[in-house]
Amino acid sequence: MTALPGVGKYRWRICALVFFATTINYLDRQVMSLLKPFLEENGLFGNDPSHYETIYANIVVSFQLAFAAGMIFVGGIIDRIGLKLGYAASLLGWSLASIAHAFVGGPIGFMMARVGLGIPEAGNYPAAIKTTAIWFPRKERALANGIAISGTNIGALLAPLSVPLIAITMGWQWAFIITGVIGMSWLFFWQRMYDSPEKKLAEGKLGREEYAYIMSGKDEIVQAPDASPSFRWSKLLTYRKTWAYFLGKLISDPPWAFITFWLPAFLKAQYGLKGTDVGLPIALVYTMATVGSIFGGWLPKRFMEGGLDPSRSRKRAMFIYALFPLPVIMVQFLGGQSMWLAVIIIGIAASAHQAWSANIYTTVSDMFPARAAASVTGIGGLAGAMGGMLIAQVAGQVLDHYQGLGDIRIGYGIMFMLSATFYLIAWVVMHLLAPKFDQTALD
Repeated sequence: MTALPGVGKYRWRICALVFFATTINYLDRQVMSLLKPFLEENGLFGNDPSHYETIYANIVVSFQLAFAAGMIFVGGIIDRIGLKLGYAASLLGWSLASIAHAFVGGPIGFMMARVGLGIPEAGNYPAAIKTTAIWFPRKERALANGIAISGTNIGALLAPLSVPLIAITMGWQWAFIITGVIGMSWLFFWQRMYDSPEKKLAEGKLGREEYAYIMSGKDEIVQAPDASPSFRWSKLLTYRKTWAYFLGKLISDPPWAFITFWLPAFLKAQYGLKGTDVGLPIALVYTMATVGSIFGGWLPKRFMEGGLDPSRSRKRAMFIYALFPLPVIMVQFLGGQSMWLAVIIIGIAASAHQAWSANIYTTVSDMFPARAAASVTGIGGLAGAMGGMLIAQVAGQVLDHYQGLGDIRIGYGIMFMLSATFYLIAWVVMHLLAPKFDQTALD
């Protein structure tokens, strides 16, 4: 069923709410990486620069470990207590944790603050994917997810343009406080605007034509939280498609984690950029990633409209996106000619990752009913966090090693070369475990 001009657009307001929540999520997450030089200069990472990368890696791992722990139960909690309350509680929790960073003074304190940030941030993606599963027909979900997930890029884009400036003019503590307070403003709009399509239809906020379009092509009617059966992970893990999603996230999330947490440090080590100087190149990377996120949802929709079935459309698009990070293998060689060549290549990889993400998240609602969406997304989020922890530890050890040898650029070259091939491996693994991304009937 194709959306007609008069069908209504309330579902896109809901998508906008998720977009802004994801923007805030990544804005808060990026602050630490941008403040790394300020914290080092203020002695907050200790007095021995030869261990700074490992200390920073441990702080990153603290966040990833907490994020993984949150994924174990947050998605299931959202499935049980309901999306409206669950999403609000998650965002309030991570906003308060962001503010708490301003009141610590060393590596241990930052690790604890990152734990406080990571657990509630784990709720964002299960809640976001559940929202699009409820509010969009299958054909539009990848596009809606792409738009929602593009908030990660906007948050990551806004951070380098604002955080160093705040740190320079007001002090590093205020960067954490201001970004945390921004998050709390979202709660007002969420509580005022969000509810299920059924309730919005009853309130007269959603037209019958749009409601019918939202429900078209769905494999189930989304039940109210108290009427939905809960799904234990022990049960979900008996399905091959759960493992396809788990391993797909485990393998494909690490390159994005490396870009997210080490891009400012790479620009400083390779080109001597710091403070507000990193703003423009980082903004370019995440602007390119935003385009990829939205295009990532458009391409499979285009394939479906051309007559290809949804499963093949999704897989074909994901294979195309898996090819684009390969030029990152050459980032050090070409980056030696021009910093902007390196930035553009990294931007292409970031764009491909976001296009890939728009679709791998959508495979959850392709393969599982909406009432299990948050739980399955949580399983994949755990896998992604595990991959992020692994690459953080590897990056810390590799970069400190080559820093000690006098050329940290070799370390960055190795990390980028590793990252380039992960998406193709993930695609092959997912294809073998789930030859078709079709709906699974849960017992």
